[in-house]
Amino acid sequence: MTVALMCAFPVLADDEATELNCEVEVNSDKITSGSKDVFNELKEAITDYMNNTKWTNAVFGTNEKINCKLMLTLSSWDDGTGLMKGDLQIQSQRPVFNSTYTTALINFRDTKVDFTFDRGQQLVFSEMEMEDNLTAILNFWAYMIIGMDFDSFELLGGDPYYEKAAQVVRLAQSSGESGWKAFEDNTNRSAVLSAFTENNTAPIRQMLYDYHRMGLDQMVVTVDKGRSAITHTLENLAKIYEVAPMSVCLTMFKDAKLDELINVYSKANTTEKEAVYEMLYQVFPSETDRLDRIKKTENN
Repeated sequence: MTVALMCAFPVLADDEATELNCEVEVNSDKITSGSKDVFNELKEAITDYMNNTKWTNAVFGTNEKINCKLMLTLSSWDDGTGLMKGDLQIQSQRPVFNSTYTTALINFRDTKVDFTFDRGQQLVFSEMEMEDNLTAILNFWAYMIIGMDFDSFELLGGDPYYEKAAQVVRLAQSSGESGWKAFEDNTNRSAVLSAFTENNTAPIRQMLYDYHRMGLDQMVVTVDKGRSAITHTLENLAKIYEVAPMSVCLTMFKDAKLDELINVYSKANTTEKEAVYEMLYQVFPSETDRLDRIKKTENN
């Protein structure tokens, strides 16, 4: 996104670029047998796929790409069938207006990751068909990364990309692969999509906009005004918790934002700190030790 203009959609550029600047890591330390060459090929294939696929119709300049990271940790590999199993940590960041600071949008671990990959395999993109489970997983997370990024610049700006993610889920659900089934568990990919598209958890998308555009972006200009906007939008957490206490979007928000919130409120007045503490404690009671840091930080 072009942060200087603070628009949801990138401005036109003569040199059209793809949307993602994705760093990829593949950790195969748990696998002790066989040649490691296949894992290097896997890393290169995923890197090329994420960074060279054109995911949207929007036009991005090279300096507008969304910075993200995929860290795949493999727990098993069958050399004969090419079946790999593990988990995938997804991270994405967004720049804050008129600053060098970047803020996390996603910091999530997908634990239902299994796919086949063979030496020399090329990853093929298709919107209309499910080529294989690996590309389906990558497609889903690419669209979620883009959708959440667009949401943070324009209210509900990510709609087209959640729709694309939904298409990926629909195609994958008929495959029988794990991680896609509705109600399989409350943290799989189907649950993540539902958290950002169903009415009862819709406030999370309002939060994405208010927290970033009205909060962090404004703090560079007026700290108190921006922080006040963040305080106000945190009330949405209680709304979500009331109707969907097990929603994965609450966990996703906590993992991406809790440490940042401690820093945001380090210079707030005591009344504001206590109000934020109570709001967060209501939703995340198991995080007492971390939340206590909000009240312990000293005002300047």
